[in-house]
Amino acid sequence: MSDSSIPTILTEETYQQGITELSAKDTNLADVVLKWGNPPFWTHPPGFPGIVIAILAQQVSLESAQATFTKLEKAIGTINPEGFLALENEALRTIGFSRQKASYVRGIAFEALTGAFDLAGLNSMDNDAVRNSLVELRGIGPWTADAYLLFSLRRADAWPSGDLALEKAIQELRGLAAKPCSEEANAIAAYWKPWRAVAARILWHHYLCDRGRHVSA
Repeated sequence: MSDSSIPTILTEETYQQGITELSAKDTNLADVVLKWGNPPFWTHPPGFPGIVIAILAQQVSLESAQATFTKLEKAIGTINPEGFLALENEALRTIGFSRQKASYVRGIAFEALTGAFDLAGLNSMDNDAVRNSLVELRGIGPWTADAYLLFSLRRADAWPSGDLALEKAIQELRGLAAKPCSEEANAIAAYWKPWRAVAARILWHHYLCDRGRHVSA
């Protein structure tokens, strides 16, 4: 496949293409697909809602982050900066936001509302530019920026470095004596270019299914 024909954005069609190519290239990933089926095409909405769920997912399970996000939707309907800023701290705590995460999202909501940060403008940037822009925001580090690239912008080659579940899945599938560190996991993931975001979903699928936690898209 020539570079010009490699998709940079995942759709249902290109996602399946990535699964097929990775399964042909890596027997460990192929075994996951054979055992558990295709991984769900997990995605999040772009823009402010995607930022919110990316922050909620910091250091907690996907299920926990989604549960809090759903409670927020029930509280304010459409998740936008105006609605979020209208909530008092106590209401956010009841929904499931820690004080720190509430502060992070409030700051980003204010910047988005005032135009100090253009979330929509991220859509047209390349991965590095998106990452560099996002990490300038308080509360967003490299993992959160990569999670936004992977889930909300659906970039085909995004890789959330430092994700513990991915590192554990790599250890299990490769039969390693110890969990690889982030640098080691990143080096292994380089083999899956230009489909690292698809490989990540396959690895998460293994991690969850192997523990009896089937999470739909």
